[in-house]
Amino acid sequence: MSFLFGYVRPCKEELKVKEYNMFRAVYCGLCKTLGQSANQLCRLGLSYDFTFLALLLIALDEEESRLAQESCLANPFRKKAVVKRNRHLEYAADMSNIFTYLKLVDDWQDEHSIRALLTMPVFYLPVKAGRRRYEDKYNFFRELLQELTALEASQNNLLDKSADLFARIMTGIFTPDYIEGEREKRVLRFLGYNLGRWIYILDAYSDLEEDLDNSNYNPLILQYEYRKGEGLESFKKRIQEPVEFTLTYTLSNLAKGYELLELHRYKEILDNIIYMGLYRVMRNKLEGSDGKGERSLQNTGTE
Repeated sequence: MSFLFGYVRPCKEELKVKEYNMFRAVYCGLCKTLGQSANQLCRLGLSYDFTFLALLLIALDEEESRLAQESCLANPFRKKAVVKRNRHLEYAADMSNIFTYLKLVDDWQDEHSIRALLTMPVFYLPVKAGRRRYEDKYNFFRELLQELTALEASQNNLLDKSADLFARIMTGIFTPDYIEGEREKRVLRFLGYNLGRWIYILDAYSDLEEDLDNSNYNPLILQYEYRKGEGLESFKKRIQEPVEFTLTYTLSNLAKGYELLELHRYKEILDNIIYMGLYRVMRNKLEGSDGKGERSLQNTGTE
């Protein structure tokens, strides 16, 4: 399976202009941090999901982040608000680079993906530097990805078993070492676990057509025993109710964890993502609309 990032996004039209601009300021801040702490090509790995991580960590910090008016490579003649580089943006950038690199290595070893092989050098040096700071997390992610690859190679037919491994990776991503409070760490682990589980299951559903066409591993195909000649739409209709139930249950758990966090800012933006954005993405994927009519940050003049 390939993990298609970009699922953790807000409902733009439900945000006030100032709230959307602040979300965009964090997004742009992460983009700039990727370029400053790694290299400019690493900015191609920018995703909504790691923007959400940075936004959440900044919201938990009592200290206010600095804002500046800056231009960018995408729009050099127009300045806009950008959250200045801080430890939360640096952490999110490092996690993004490490996870992206390990996934590329996994794709090359497992699928002999030429695209993965050609992209790996972009992330190699930044990850080598970041690995010294996050050796334990690097090894943790690598071991779990290897376990996941082995599980997929064995044609595991239990969705929960595969989703659990990816969810455990997300627990590591969502718990920076600088978070000191044990209660806060536990809540972040729980939130990260449920977000990872939700992403894995939703991605499996989104990949059904591609995986059927290419005979790729997909736990939904195996668990619900796709029958030759059944047809994609018939299969989706047959499994949609149980898939929707487990996705909705996982979102409910994620929200319960989120509600235990003490936020100092960005509550309206985070509420929007947790209670509306994730649900909308899920509905779009289940219904096949995929949000194609929505505009993204990439085409609104930001990085």
